[in-house]
Amino acid sequence: MNATTWDSSYEWRAVLIMSVAFGLVGVDRFVLPTLFPSMMQDLHLNYQDLGNLVGILGVAWGTAAILVGNLSDRLGRRRVLVPAVVLFSLLSVLSGFATGLLSLLAIRAVMGFAEGPVASTGVAVAVEASHPRRRGMNNGFFQCTIALFGIGIAPIVATQLLRITSWRAVFWIVGAPGLIAAAFMWFIIREPRSIPGAHQTAAPRRAPLGTIFRHRNVPLSILGLLCAMTGVFVLSAVMPNYLEDYLKLTNSQMGFVTSAIGFGGALGQFGLLTLSDFIGRRSATLLSFVIAAIFLWLFIHTGVNLPVLFVLLSIAAMFNFGALAILAGPIPAEAAPVGLLASVAGLVIGGGEIFGGGVAPSLAGTIAQHFGIQYTLYYALAGQVAGLLICAFLLETAPRRSGSGRRAAVSELDKAPATLH
Repeated sequence: MNATTWDSSYEWRAVLIMSVAFGLVGVDRFVLPTLFPSMMQDLHLNYQDLGNLVGILGVAWGTAAILVGNLSDRLGRRRVLVPAVVLFSLLSVLSGFATGLLSLLAIRAVMGFAEGPVASTGVAVAVEASHPRRRGMNNGFFQCTIALFGIGIAPIVATQLLRITSWRAVFWIVGAPGLIAAAFMWFIIREPRSIPGAHQTAAPRRAPLGTIFRHRNVPLSILGLLCAMTGVFVLSAVMPNYLEDYLKLTNSQMGFVTSAIGFGGALGQFGLLTLSDFIGRRSATLLSFVIAAIFLWLFIHTGVNLPVLFVLLSIAAMFNFGALAILAGPIPAEAAPVGLLASVAGLVIGGGEIFGGGVAPSLAGTIAQHFGIQYTLYYALAGQVAGLLICAFLLETAPRRSGSGRRAAVSELDKAPATLH
């Protein structure tokens, strides 16, 4: 492939619109924990309910990512993405009409099923649109928006909106932009066969579905992502209540400190994925888990000091989200058999989501309810340590690190069929 066959204009347009859509997924998903302290009294909810609300969305997200990832390989990207974005946007609006726990659980479950395909299919779109040497950077840009919008900007905006309106109105406001993004996606996103230079066009046939696990990085990515997501989603779920109920911060102070997860996470997803293009996927992942664990431990042992809390939490989130992004994006993508890119991405993201984004927050809610919310942070810390041990067994697949010359620009993702490593 060369500059004359690669469509850089489409590359940047596709990555940009997918990044906006994924950022709106983050807003709709993560605004609930920020609003939860205000919702608790109105709807008579507790910490266990919070964990279950976060968890049921994660389980549904993961299930949909697995099922619909393969569907998008067969039906096409736009036919999956556009309806999914429309549906989760409408469900966010519907959350504002919830009357109790059961209605919220039902809404969040269906919302998760709509959001999951945006993750798995979005990774496939970003990879297919990207030149091999920019896969890490572009996937970082795509993935970082979920943290930037959802946990960085949303907590600040939501807590400020709560000063002038109700938590119900906040749900109505954040759901509307997704409908606009869906319209743009319909006109921008192309199918793999129509992208000049895309790796999938060279494949004579799709590899059998049973070859998904032939590369050992696929199961390792699932387990590693489970650990990374345990840290990300436990912290995202419990942080607002931890800061208000345990550290006794005000609502505005809570919004400020909680936003550190989003701003740090966004920087980590972009920065660590870009760095992984140069130092390798495995090295960047291991580095991420080590630093995330160190700074989360320091955060746990810090008292009421807003600037210090913000800095420590942002660094912990930066590297935790960095590990998540690498394990959810280029590592499984570069291990995918030909024609099964979204299927592999969906399987990895889905497996990590069901347990790391679904079961883990529910268990965190149980810990908070019965032992104290402060102990949930040690649970998140354990996820970082376990992730470090698992990812030590990854094989390197970054184009710059796995070969030289032309081979440096072609990863396993470009080969047919996938080989056993």
